[in-house]
Amino acid sequence: MSLLLKYLGSCWFINNPSELVPSKSFMWKTVAFYLISGMIVEGLISDPADGTIEVVLRTIMAFTTIASLLVISKQWHFMNQLFTAIFVCENFIMTLAIGAEILDLVMVMQHVEYREEISIGLAVFLVIWYISIVSYIFRQFFAYGTGRSIVFAFSYFILTYGIPMLFMDI
Repeated sequence: MSLLLKYLGSCWFINNPSELVPSKSFMWKTVAFYLISGMIVEGLISDPADGTIEVVLRTIMAFTTIASLLVISKQWHFMNQLFTAIFVCENFIMTLAIGAEILDLVMVMQHVEYREEISIGLAVFLVIWYISIVSYIFRQFFAYGTGRSIVFAFSYFILTYGIPMLFMDI
């Protein structure tokens, strides 16, 4: 639990994720939670079967992107730490997204007038926070400047969310 709290501190830009060393069990639980929470969110948004395929594609793209970045930068030894840091923070954001989906459902049932604006606002906030977290993680691992880490974080977001989404639309 202590390690999880330290990783969650990274989501609030407090702890340095490059100083955290996860156990194998913790890493795989993080991946399992990522898959399950992603399937829940995608299942609420679209068809559960399509959502499951999209989440699996996102997971493959995430590992591929992280691995490619580490191979290119010749820092493969950070693989377990980097993917765990990113996945824990993605899990945190995904949990908030599940809450946002539930809030949207409640607002639909209560016929809240500005439901769409509130839901879109929450989604935009979560995406910006997500990109900020990934940017922070890249800065901590690779000592990138702010601009470069934001570009890498945005690229990571496009690769892990955009490509699977485009693939599913084909």
